[in-house]
Amino acid sequence: MAKISCPRCHCTKVYRLGTGKRRCSQCRYDFRPHRLPLYLSRDQWKEIITWFLLEQSSQNIAIRARFDRKRVLRALTWIRRALAKDVPEIFSGTVEVDETYVGGHWKNKRKSIRAKGTKRGRGTKKQPVFGILCRNGEVWAEIVENVEVETLQPLISSKVKTGSIVCSDMWRAYTGIASRGFVHRLVNHGDREYSDGKGNHINGLEGFWGYLKRKLAAKGGIRREKLFLYLGEYVWRYNHRKESDKLKMKRILELLEKEVGG
Repeated sequence: MAKISCPRCHCTKVYRLGTGKRRCSQCRYDFRPHRLPLYLSRDQWKEIITWFLLEQSSQNIAIRARFDRKRVLRALTWIRRALAKDVPEIFSGTVEVDETYVGGHWKNKRKSIRAKGTKRGRGTKKQPVFGILCRNGEVWAEIVENVEVETLQPLISSKVKTGSIVCSDMWRAYTGIASRGFVHRLVNHGDREYSDGKGNHINGLEGFWGYLKRKLAAKGGIRREKLFLYLGEYVWRYNHRKESDKLKMKRILELLEKEVGG
């Protein structure tokens, strides 16, 4: 179990106060202890996060950090679970909405599945994912059961501030968005229209879908029950793509502490 140490002088001799804080016996600093999943020390967490930010595989992290691979896999699950909860709350201004489908490459499917045939796009057997992108560069995405109006429109209402401009394609699930208090702008992809020249498009979200699919493809296959963790990871990476690795490290440690604290 990792010892609690003073964040100011790193002394490990501390006293517990009645308020729940700790007092350092050396510099007399009062602080609330940071809590991380305690099967790894803080330095070990930092090492794993460093390699995680470089997108190394669990096998490579285990080799480089000289940890048991099962311990690394457990740590990566903790990290991804924490990242999946760190999402933008409410978007406003101009937003883009769209859905996509993710899953393994068709050539890699079992022969029994390929024999049944498939469809591309809406109607496919792949997992649907719905997303919202704000023009400030932040994105939110969630796995959904289907892409019908009763599923997508409540998500839009819960994640987008009333009065915002919502850009979408012509899919029927978006019909009636204006009645929920939004300004609705349509782009007709069927006529090869990708922008109306007035800033109404969903090109930003299409770009994120491309980024997401490239990252998932590089993993070589993810079980469906684990997909939400990787979706959360790549949403987080995309939203924090302009930050330094030092700041990302700090954010992830804070999220892990929050995850442990409940």
